[in-house]
Amino acid sequence: MSKETRKIVLAYSGGLDTSVILRWLKETYECPVVAYAADLGQGEELHGLKEKAIETGADEVFVEDLREEFVRDFVFPALRANAIYESTYLMGTSLARPLIARGQVETAGKVEADAVSHGATGKGNDQVRFELAYMALEPGLKIIAPWRIWEFKGREDLIEYARSRDIPVPVTKEKPYSSDRNLLHISFEGGILEDIWSEPPEEMFVLSVSPEKAPDKPAYIEIGFKEGNPVSVNGEAMGPADLLALLNELGGQNGIGRVDMVENRYVGMKSRGVYETPGGTILRVAHMAMESITLDREVMHIRDGLVPRYSEMIYNGDWFSPEREMLQRLINETQKNVNGVVRLKLYKGNCIVVGRKSDTSLYHPDFATFEEDVVYNQKDAEGFIRLNGLRLKIAQLLRQGRKGS
Repeated sequence: MSKETRKIVLAYSGGLDTSVILRWLKETYECPVVAYAADLGQGEELHGLKEKAIETGADEVFVEDLREEFVRDFVFPALRANAIYESTYLMGTSLARPLIARGQVETAGKVEADAVSHGATGKGNDQVRFELAYMALEPGLKIIAPWRIWEFKGREDLIEYARSRDIPVPVTKEKPYSSDRNLLHISFEGGILEDIWSEPPEEMFVLSVSPEKAPDKPAYIEIGFKEGNPVSVNGEAMGPADLLALLNELGGQNGIGRVDMVENRYVGMKSRGVYETPGGTILRVAHMAMESITLDREVMHIRDGLVPRYSEMIYNGDWFSPEREMLQRLINETQKNVNGVVRLKLYKGNCIVVGRKSDTSLYHPDFATFEEDVVYNQKDAEGFIRLNGLRLKIAQLLRQGRKGS
């Protein structure tokens, strides 16, 4: 193997799995291993990461701050589409993986590596997302997926290997579930959550208080939009990453954004996922409210019909596919007039639209009024209804005729 592979770039998080993978790659392939980590808003999880990677055996370490790029170029495009998987999941992990993979590929080019590796298991969605991105961006790279080829069966095997190699293993009590964090969400799965009848423990949640413990007084906020993108909170212009971080804080304080679902994984099995997405939940509600007054009816309905397919593309790892890019261009075209401000009330887990205004609004009270107006003649409705009901009338007349014959 050592002759086949010159250098490997590993997607590294510093956890047990990728720490073991780092050392295993060096021993198995006998070549330099570069640890690559993308800062997407993990916070304290990145503290001491470089030092730990070096101690574990990394020849080089790259920690790249991609928070702004993540929100601007991945979260916001999905937001412009109101993307949601199976009507529930805002896809925080799905949107993060292609960006991490792209960072790995770019790093591989810089350090002249000929292989990339990841810590995703052979059962989940992430292996697909990473590897489809690698193939789309640099098909010449060798892909190494340790969980599909090594002899280890589970966590205990990893711990034993780590201790035998003096790889630091956290001495804190193991969490009875796994989690993944970025600026859009925190996800929880596995362990105790595999019992789908049991309620998630309250101490598990990180970004949000429970709705029961949220303030008794509602919080009002205003979100400004320009061409479908959120650009301000309460009148203050903000960059994408700072804006989402603020809404995570405000939403979390009011118990907003918790989701408990059983989803259909791309690889074919059902899996329970529990998510905290306070800022993303607020933005989706606000964006849909902004569209309600600025988007043409037929344009909206055509776009809405494409949302499930678009969301599946992201969930299944097709971010860099031509079909996702084609749909994105169409979606972006719909957003040119999605400008204005939405006012929301945050209260005990609820995000309620209480106001919206826009200079490009298609709503006008003079047209919608029940009073007499000059653009709508109520008598016109009679012909409209008769034509729309003609097919129903004909069908019933034919049925009656057949019964009478």
